[in-house]
Formats: sequence, C-alpha cells, structure tokens
Amino acid sequence: MSDDLNDHGDNPILDTEPTLGDMDPAEFRRAGHQLVDWISRYLENPEQYPVLSRVQPGDCRDALPTTAPVSGEGWDEILADVNQLIVPGLTHWNHPGFFAYFAISGSGPGILAEFLSAAFNAQGMLWRTSPVITELEEVALTWLRRLLGLPDVFEGVIYDTASIATLHALAAAREAGAPNVRERGIAGRSDITPLRVYCSEHAHSSVDKAVITLGLGHTGLQRIEVDSEFKMRPDLLAAAIKSDRESGLTPVAVVATVGTTAVTSVDPVPAIADICIRERLWLHVDAAYAGPAAMVPGWEDTLLGCDRADSFVVNPHKWLFTPFDLSAFYCRHMDQLRQTFALTPDYLQSLESGPVRNLMDTGVQLGRRFRALKLWMVLRHFGADGIRRRLAEHMRLAQLFSGWIDTSDQFERLAPVPFSVVCFRAAPANLLDDPDALDELNARLLDSVNATGDVFLSHTQLAGRFALRLAIGHIRTTEKHVAQAWHLLQRQLTVVTET
Repeated sequence: MSDDLNDHGDNPILDTEPTLGDMDPAEFRRAGHQLVDWISRYLENPEQYPVLSRVQPGDCRDALPTTAPVSGEGWDEILADVNQLIVPGLTHWNHPGFFAYFAISGSGPGILAEFLSAAFNAQGMLWRTSPVITELEEVALTWLRRLLGLPDVFEGVIYDTASIATLHALAAAREAGAPNVRERGIAGRSDITPLRVYCSEHAHSSVDKAVITLGLGHTGLQRIEVDSEFKMRPDLLAAAIKSDRESGLTPVAVVATVGTTAVTSVDPVPAIADICIRERLWLHVDAAYAGPAAMVPGWEDTLLGCDRADSFVVNPHKWLFTPFDLSAFYCRHMDQLRQTFALTPDYLQSLESGPVRNLMDTGVQLGRRFRALKLWMVLRHFGADGIRRRLAEHMRLAQLFSGWIDTSDQFERLAPVPFSVVCFRAAPANLLDDPDALDELNARLLDSVNATGDVFLSHTQLAGRFALRLAIGHIRTTEKHVAQAWHLLQRQLTVVTET
C-alpha cells in the first residue's frame, strides 16, 4: 500500500473531485432569501389566486415527469415549476376568502418557526434526542392550558391532529375499562363483554374511526340524539348507558364536543360529566375548533365542565393561527396513557441523571417533530391579548353575516351561531314547499359562488337537508371579505334561479 495519500490506486471514484454533500451554502443563502421573498409576496397578496383550485383530476400529475431527474436541477428552475405547476393545483387555505370547513391559517411567526424546525431537523422521541423539544412542549402547552382556564392537573402532549388525539384518548379509556387489554387484547375473551363508546349525532367521524381501529367494531359506537340546538341530550345518554348495561354490554367512554364540525354546537359537558362520574366512564372532550374561544372575555363558559374531563383536545392549527399540523392533547391520567403505549426496546434505553419524560411513551408513533416551536412563537408574537382580539373579531364578523341572513327574504339561518360559523341556505318563497328543489338550488348556488374564485364555502347536512356553511377564522379575513361573500351569494342566487 502506498504511503502517498493522493495515490488512490485503481479507484476511479476517488480520483475525481468530490461532488457529494449538501446544497452549497452560498447557493442555499441565495435560494433562501429568494424563497422568503416569494412567501412574503404570497402572504401579502393571496387574493391574486382563486381560493379553490381550478385544475381537473389528473392535471397536476400529468404535468409532471414520470421519473425523477438523473442529474440535479437548479433552484431557479425548481422555483419556476413551483409557480407554474404547483401553485395552480393548490386550494389556498391562506386566502382571506377561505370560508370552508374550518378556516385555518398559517401566520407569519408560525411559518418562520417551521423554517427553523426544518433546519434543526430534530427528533424528540426521547428527552435526550433533543431535550428542548420535550421541555418546550411542556412549557407551550402549559401556557395554552392556562389561557384556556383548564386546571394544572391536565398534563399535555402534542399530536398531529384531533383525530389522533381522540384515538389515543379512547385507547386509554379501553385500557382503563377492560382488564389486561394491552397484554391479551379483546378478541375471543369470555371475561370481556362488548365495549361501548358514546357520542352525539354531530360528533366528528374520527370517533367512528377510533372505535374501528381499536377493535371495538363500528357497532361499538352509540350516537346519541341531539336537541333543537344540535347538542347531545344527557337524558338519552343516561338511558343508553343503562340499557347497554342491562343488555350485558360494557360502557367505557363518552366523547363530548365543544364546537361540532357541522354547526359548532356545544354539548352540555357539565351534565355529561355528572353521568360519566356516576357511571365511572372516561370523558373525552373534543374542543378542536371552539376551545380557543374560552380565552375571549365573555366566552369563558365555553369550556364549562371541561375541567372534570379525563382528556381534552384543542387544535391550535384551527383557530390559533398555527400552521398545520398541531393538536394539543391534555389528560388528567397521563400515567394511564403511558401504561397503554410505553414500550422501550434495548436500543432506546437511556438513564438520565434527573427525572425525564419521553414523548415516545405517550402514543403510537416513535418519531416526534418539533411542533411546539411554532406554537411558542405564535403565542409570543401575538400575545394573549392579540389573539383574544382576533378571535373576538371573527365572532363579531360571524354575527354580522348572521344578521344579514336573518333580515333577508331570500336566505334563512339554520342553526345558532355560538362562535364564528354560520349555517344557512337560500330559501326563496316559491321553493319552500319543495325540499328537494331547495336542496338542488343550494347545491348549485354553492358551486356557482365557489367557481368565482373569490371565496370558498363548504356545506353540511342538517336534518337531512343541504345547508351552506361559512366559517370565519382566517387571520387575514376582514369585514370586506365577509361582505364580498354576502354580495356573491346574493348575485349568484339570481344567476342560478334564472338558469
């Protein structure tokens, strides 16, 4: 072997100039400035784009090559394709005319936090894999919990969505309600009768998916009828639990909702909590959308009774201006959750000098992103008062829109407006006696309004009938945008009734 370090023998690869490694630092800096400028322009004028993408199925896929490039391509070329191929296929959730579903918005500080999180590329499965991920998550969730008025007995953890939070809550409830489920499962066991979970007719579909995933079967979920304001009826809940026990079933959990998906109704949590305590059932509260309203003066009672829940979820990515995804899950029995999921193989064993908690013990997933960073930055940038004023303004705008509906002879409101979502429909006098024709008219009206590109509304079903749904929650939405939606609805109603 030669002593000459430059003599590589017959290895042609080592004779060439090194071309491996990451993006050149100078090129990264240039591209980064270019991208920040692009994002700044995008956020400054999102109304240059139609809210709802106008591409047809397959357009995005067909516009792209079928194989990856053999040689690397330049940043300018890549960014050009973002403009030409990616942006047209977007539905612009960061558009102030986005009124569909729940109008989530990624705010500036949250976006900047995502930059940092990607640069750190840190993984928080164990405390030692990045101590600040675990500890900042504890701090940020403590801030949020206290802003919501929840007691300190609730320990928090961040998941991606409320769907996963509900799954974990019901997994813990299953563990608490049936013996040795973790070790023995539930299939084929004579010592466990079928387990039962309860929620309202308007609870989110993630409850259905959770009971299916947990092996309880879809028939293991009992949906309870609601009252005239779309709230779960506690008397019917109590009756269902009693009937199931008499039939040999085993009730384990109730899911109450604060801000249902369709109409944002609030289940009577105090009465439901009374039942759950009496019946020794796990109470999980889904406040994914409406929870933040409790921060606003005058809406403190939004979370009345939630302090008695066993678990609770709120989504900062819905109405706290935090970029998707971030769901804050709180549990008064986090030891039960850890008992359900904690599993540490040899290669993840670690002995720290002080007491630590590992995020991997609180759920199915091992890897944990640094999500707390963006919540922490959003709360710091806007402050509690800044957030409260923005939420209050959204609720004011919803009441303004609701008032326009109530005074119109062409539209009618279909549900109360407790927060910032309005459910309504066009109701011309000549169609009030023809429900099917009225449904068809409203479906055509929705398509016509969304086709303008200026706003995007969604729909739901109330009492089996088609309802339009306007959700206000975007950080850049102003009264101008709400008025524009109202003018479009009136104008397009004239168009669709004449065709």
